[in-house]
Amino acid sequence: MESAAPIQHRESPHEKSSGPLPPAFVDKNAPRSDHVDLKRIEKAVREILLAVGEDPDRDGLLETPARVSRMYAEMFAGLRHDPGRHLAKVFAENYDEIVLVRDISFCSMCEHHLLPFTGSAHIAYLPSGSVVGLSKLARLVDEVARRPQVQERMTQTIADLMEQRLKARGVAVVLEASHSCMTIRGIRKPGSLCLTSAVRGSFRDDPKSRAEVMDLINRPR
Repeated sequence: MESAAPIQHRESPHEKSSGPLPPAFVDKNAPRSDHVDLKRIEKAVREILLAVGEDPDRDGLLETPARVSRMYAEMFAGLRHDPGRHLAKVFAENYDEIVLVRDISFCSMCEHHLLPFTGSAHIAYLPSGSVVGLSKLARLVDEVARRPQVQERMTQTIADLMEQRLKARGVAVVLEASHSCMTIRGIRKPGSLCLTSAVRGSFRDDPKSRAEVMDLINRPR
C-alpha cells in the first residue's frame, strides 16, 4: 500500500516573508550621546565596585560597567547640545493670552550625589506674535534635564530659554520633583517633593498675571 504523499503547506499571502524589517524609528531631534568616553566610564565603575568590596568579575557584574557607561551617556546627552534649538521654529499667530503645558514628565541627575530626581514641569508663556509647537516644550524640558544639575538651575534655564528664544512677554516655569538623594539615602523621606518656580516678564511684574497663571498651573487635574 502506497504511503500517502506528505501534505505540503501552502503559504498564504499573509505568511510570505516581506523581507528585512524597516529600520527602527530614530528621533532626529533627540539629544545624541556622541563623544562620551564609554571605556573611561567602564573603568571608573569597575574601580567603584572594587572599592565597595564587590567582585566585578562575578557573573552578575561582568557587564555592569558597560551598562552604566551607556546609562550615563544617555542621562547626560544634553550636555553638548543647545536645548533652545527646539524653540527655533515658530508660527505667526495673533494670540496674546496664556499658553500652558502642564505635567511634562522628566528625569534629571542631581549633581551632588549623581542620583536621579524625577517629576513634572509646567510651562506657561505669553506669546508676542508667534507660538511654538507644544511638543517642542516637552523636548526643551527633556534636553535640559539630561545633565547633572540642581533643580533650581534647571528651572531657571528653562525659563531663560523661553524668554530669550521666543521673545515671550511673560514666562512661568514650575517644577515639582522627588529626589533620590533625599528619599533613599540620608534623611530617607520618601514622598517628599521639591517645588521650584521661575517667572519672567509680565508674570513677574504684574501680580494679577502671576496669580492667574499660578492658578492655572495649580488647578486640580
